[in-house]
Amino acid sequence: MPWSDHAIWWHVYPLGFLGAERTALPPDEPPRHRLPMLANWLDHLVRLGCNGLALGPVFAAETHGYDTVDHFRIDPRLGTEDDLTDLIQRAADRGVRVLLDGVFNHVGRSFAPFADVQRRGSVSPYADWFVPEGDDFRTFEGHGHLVALNHANPAVADHVVAVLDHWLERGVAGWRLDAAYAVPRPFWRTVTDRVRARHPQAWFCGEVIHGDYAAYVTEGGLDSVTQYELWKAVWSSLNDTNPHELAWTLGRHNALLDTFVPQTFVGNHDVTRIASRLREPRHLAHALTVLFTVGGIPSVYAGDERARRGVKEERAGGDDAVRPAFPAAPEDLGSDHLWVEQLHQSLVGLRRRNPWLVRARTQVHTLDDTVLTYVLTDPGSDAAVAVGLNFGTAPGTGSVPPAPWTPAAGDGSVEARSGTVSLPEFGWCVATTP
Repeated sequence: MPWSDHAIWWHVYPLGFLGAERTALPPDEPPRHRLPMLANWLDHLVRLGCNGLALGPVFAAETHGYDTVDHFRIDPRLGTEDDLTDLIQRAADRGVRVLLDGVFNHVGRSFAPFADVQRRGSVSPYADWFVPEGDDFRTFEGHGHLVALNHANPAVADHVVAVLDHWLERGVAGWRLDAAYAVPRPFWRTVTDRVRARHPQAWFCGEVIHGDYAAYVTEGGLDSVTQYELWKAVWSSLNDTNPHELAWTLGRHNALLDTFVPQTFVGNHDVTRIASRLREPRHLAHALTVLFTVGGIPSVYAGDERARRGVKEERAGGDDAVRPAFPAAPEDLGSDHLWVEQLHQSLVGLRRRNPWLVRARTQVHTLDDTVLTYVLTDPGSDAAVAVGLNFGTAPGTGSVPPAPWTPAAGDGSVEARSGTVSLPEFGWCVATTP
């Protein structure tokens, strides 16, 4: 297995998590050295069972980090390059890999090449790094402060390759590629092929919300993409008491696994937190059970392991509620919703004991108006995992194939001899074979 098959990421949005200023520091102010605080959380993510730290934007930017102005400089609101490399080393000492967030579809207007174009116009050597559009330049999805790069220009590919190489050489394990869906797939292929020649173990995960997920792997050269279809089906099916939606999406998920291993999640820095999204709090266990049993490379968004709440709103500053500041160390969290953290530990532990789940296909056995049961099997052994989920307000039953099932988690049960699954209202269970 490649190392990424064993990865479970703990995802942090540093500018929010570390309480950084909302806008860039004045150029004459010293760096704030906030990144070292993240080292205080490394043992926490390891206790959860994670072995990867997925960082949101850390490069110099104008505001929220996705308006990058210098890909080779750490945002002074967070610290310095030494702060990042020290964090990478301290993570490595605990067996934790670090993933960086690369924004290469667009840049902030203070990005030096764009600023040069604004000053010098067509005589600027960077004039063809951007695409004129009307009286301005092409922007990202109508955001005037985010100027789109011209991915048809080989010099832009050279720049992106140089950035990826620079930070991989400093110890990062891979990259989340922001807005990958907005970038032509041949551009990604050119970039990833060149970078892999020097860093063959690097892992590239593209942010893809909709479209042909598999094509970003087969044509774009990425290793994985974000599985937004599954994310949506998890909370939507639970809120609507509609197991059929989730079952249909699990079939789609199986097809993706024929090509690549998707990056799975129930929360991230761009969406309403799962504890706020679910109408019924008892459904949180169902969502986590799906995340940690189906195939994929899972991630936990920092705070979701304590059922943090936050609603994303479509307005300026609408992400603030899902990107709050955290205390300096996990000890300061107290005991609020500690049971959710313990549930994460239990389910991540189950996945660690069954590492083959990363590529496992889901076989649905019971599908009715309230109950869904499914089984995952290891083609290389007799190992199997059975899952039962009751979406409804009355006790329910289902079935899985008879096997020597052993209870692993949940408040329901699987009868080994008959394969009968019994679930209380809003119940769930996971069973494994010895």
